[in-house]
Amino acid sequence: MVDLKNIKTILATDCGSTTTKAILIECINGEYRLTFRGEAPTTVEAPFEDVTRGVLNSIIELEELSGKKILDGEKFINTSSENTDGIDIYISTSSAGGGLQMMVGGVVRSMTGESAQRAALGAGAIVMDILASNDGRLYHEKVKRIRELRPDMVLLSGGVDGGTVSHVVELAEIIKTANPKPRLGMNYKLPVIYAGNNKAQENVQDVIGDISDLLVVPNIRPTLEEENLKPSRDKIHDLFMEHVMAQAPGYNKLMEWTDFPIMPTPGAVGEIIKKISEVENISVVGVDIGGATTDVFSVFNGEFNRTVSANLGMSYSICNVLSEAGVSNVSRWVPFKIESLKLTNRIANKMIRPTTIPQSLEDLKIEQALAREALKLSFIQHKEFAVSLKGVQQERTISDTFDQKMSGETIVNMKELDLIVGSGGVLSHAPRRSQAMRMLIDSFLPEGITQIAVDSIFMMPQLGVLSTFHEKAALEVFHKDCLIKLGSCVAPLGQYKINQDLLQYEISTDEKKYKGHLKYGELLLLPISSGKYSCVIKPNRNVDIGFGKGNDFIGEIYGGEVGIVLDGRGREIYFSADENERINQILEWSHQTNEYNKEEINV
Repeated sequence: MVDLKNIKTILATDCGSTTTKAILIECINGEYRLTFRGEAPTTVEAPFEDVTRGVLNSIIELEELSGKKILDGEKFINTSSENTDGIDIYISTSSAGGGLQMMVGGVVRSMTGESAQRAALGAGAIVMDILASNDGRLYHEKVKRIRELRPDMVLLSGGVDGGTVSHVVELAEIIKTANPKPRLGMNYKLPVIYAGNNKAQENVQDVIGDISDLLVVPNIRPTLEEENLKPSRDKIHDLFMEHVMAQAPGYNKLMEWTDFPIMPTPGAVGEIIKKISEVENISVVGVDIGGATTDVFSVFNGEFNRTVSANLGMSYSICNVLSEAGVSNVSRWVPFKIESLKLTNRIANKMIRPTTIPQSLEDLKIEQALAREALKLSFIQHKEFAVSLKGVQQERTISDTFDQKMSGETIVNMKELDLIVGSGGVLSHAPRRSQAMRMLIDSFLPEGITQIAVDSIFMMPQLGVLSTFHEKAALEVFHKDCLIKLGSCVAPLGQYKINQDLLQYEISTDEKKYKGHLKYGELLLLPISSGKYSCVIKPNRNVDIGFGKGNDFIGEIYGGEVGIVLDGRGREIYFSADENERINQILEWSHQTNEYNKEEINV
């Protein structure tokens, strides 16, 4: 057992698909702070084929920046009272090699299939496909699909405890016929987790016990009204370590180095989002927009959900964003005239050269227009997936399950949302923080009063692992070095008439009192720095700012690096049908929120 009092220096790495990031966390005057950060290319593929080379290179950069000796060859130096070199603990996360790729199976797609998907996503996996008895595919089509995908592992569920056995056995037989070979490592059996009807355990063992590494855990859906996801999620984590990572080049060595189990990067991000929600008793939505995928995390009323939009990203998947959103939806955010074909070609060039960054202001504006649509589509998918649970936290009634697609009921209640955290290059590295704030507001459309923040340099994965055993260190670094509070957004709900008065506001700081009116169609920025300030918002009689029509807000509001944004554009933003007017609309919004300098605005 590690004595937390003696941990003063923590080394943490995140092995990404392209870059390995290393951070050094040190206890300074009784407070944990990020002191240095290094990075190097990930080396899981040829010619190196050893993930530890990239890890060592990133740590060498840390040594150069900090002047602190961490390595003795390939061994870590432990701290001692005699010297200031070395570390106390080393932890790591990883998504190198494409992360954890899974298939899930369930008898009924909208019931056990969806429960299995929730379990896999919550554990940090990318769900490649859902196999179900009623998914409309023929037997041979399912077999072919399994062989094509070559997942890292399969999660098989189906049936309530004591129910019918035949359907689950049929799914097991499909897996047996396919006899899939895992993506990494040729000399081991594919891990299959069985989390279905307890009555069918022996039958499933008889069918696929020989061709797979079968592990049995408690049923995901023990009764029609209950979900029990934790045993499956924990087993997925264990297997990810023992099988998937063990097959990737150099991971055995990396696992020997770490003091705590390596976690999949998305699973670790989920841990820190859950921890923030739990400790501060707030509802949180987090998003990580990457090159190939966009992950959305949420915690409402203590319930955690995660979704992966595997085809929505800003480099490798950028043409999928254009295809799903449509050219017209992307171009409406572009503040200058551009033909559809030229816009499409510019976006295709980014897919061909995925590692490039915008070289001109026009390119930047197009990229940020695309980011808005990628974030919006990912969040819509997340809301559809995070369906309401009635009664006890882990219980969902059968009527909810069947109705979820039709009713669109979701536990994501924007009026209850306290904090949105954005991360990923397009948000964290936006030239101006106001641009990141506008992208998050435009895509998530927060309602009422919501704090907006970004992850400064994407260290949430490392802090997620750290939070599992050292909550104090993880939260101190998260708030002081990781989270950049951009400010708050105040947004009335509904649609009104252009220039209609929506509300009066009065916010008092030490230096100044901000007073005024917000009209429908306006976007205003009050440059109020970080801190908590007294605030009075008086909406008009038919206007709701999250507390019911005509109800005032008297309390405290947070400022930030950007300030407080008053968004009077309605919660479905209206764009003028006239091209010139639309462009003027966007330019005015940009000008009001200080996104660009005056001379930049009409580029």
